Amino acid sequence: MRYLDYMIYVCLLVGSLCVSWVDLAIDTSYEKEAEQILGKQILRRAAWAMQQQPVTITAEQSSRSSGGKHDFFSEGDYWWPNPADPNGPYIQRDGMTNPDNFVAHRKAMIRFSQIVGALASAYRLTNDEKYVMHALKHLEAWFVNPETRMNPNLLYAQAIKGRFTGRGIGIIDTIHLMEVAQGILVMKDAAVFSNGRLKQFKAWFSAYLAWLINHPYGKDEMRAENNHGTCWTMQVASFAKLVGDEQLLDFCRERYKTVLLPNQMAHDGSFPRELKRTKPYGYSLFNLDAMVMLCQIASIPTDNLWDFQFADGRSIKKGMTFMFPYIKEKDTWPYAKDVMYWDYWPVAQPALLFGAKAFDEKLWLATWKKLDHEPKVEEVIRNLPIRNPIIWFR
Repeated sequence: MRYLDYMIYVCLLVGSLCVSWVDLAIDTSYEKEAEQILGKQILRRAAWAMQQQPVTITAEQSSRSSGGKHDFFSEGDYWWPNPADPNGPYIQRDGMTNPDNFVAHRKAMIRFSQIVGALASAYRLTNDEKYVMHALKHLEAWFVNPETRMNPNLLYAQAIKGRFTGRGIGIIDTIHLMEVAQGILVMKDAAVFSNGRLKQFKAWFSAYLAWLINHPYGKDEMRAENNHGTCWTMQVASFAKLVGDEQLLDFCRERYKTVLLPNQMAHDGSFPRELKRTKPYGYSLFNLDAMVMLCQIASIPTDNLWDFQFADGRSIKKGMTFMFPYIKEKDTWPYAKDVMYWDYWPVAQPALLFGAKAFDEKLWLATWKKLDHEPKVEEVIRNLPIRNPIIWFR
């Protein structure tokens, strides 16, 4: 029996649990192309990361925070002082970011994500454990060291002066811990990565997962009917994968199929709730990226979210097909322009790369290659759930 015939026979024998030889070749080719495009950038970022020392949320505090030294604090982006009552409660200006809000903790977390993502990516390419050793310093500072660690909750995120000390929608700030969790998965088998440290990091994420699921803020965010609900599920799936919680991963898969996709996607593949915002283009990209990454994180051979489709055609591929023409040629966007940051989108959206891999869409990959892989605008970086795609292929 010829080799290919034999492989087909084996796949048919084990059914849906087998990844076909052809699919495996496709996966590898997309991964290799991404490595070729990003290789020099990855090593350059890793060289930068190797020079960085840990900076956690304990390094800077805000007098407006109701929490303590170890509590993450951020403020609602679109809330401003009231001109009619400067010392009173803030008022909302949707889509307009207040530059005077406290953002130090958010920036520290993004920096943490960038460092660990860069080091994990370099380790993934080179197998050089020096990257793992340096990443451990940062992981220990954030999750273990009693002087510098962050408490595993977001009780004080996206606060609004005079209104709320914290809100459930602040949970979206921790999408930047996803590449930290994935980085741990990529590096955990290195000889310098002890089982004791791995248990401590998993314990932190397990505690945070328990808070996300049980606290009223977490429940509110889970029920959000826009990108916030998507990002809650994406995060839970990512952290559950790290700690090995299969029950939670099953929950995320079901939520994608029974809540997120049917309640957020229109028949044409658009996200109407995002289109109604003052930044419809950026929010549409963001929600699509989040849904695509949920598919990438949570799909298994027996429950492949990439292939899930309603009778009317709604699916993640439908969402990609709707948005792709406007990524390729933004000038054709038929809706309102974003009130801020319109000129800085799109960049190398992760939806393009992983969608291309899932559906073997070469044009999506070609477009991803041409776009900016190193955005410098803080708002763009903050709204990219994935910036180190090489660690997400496996």
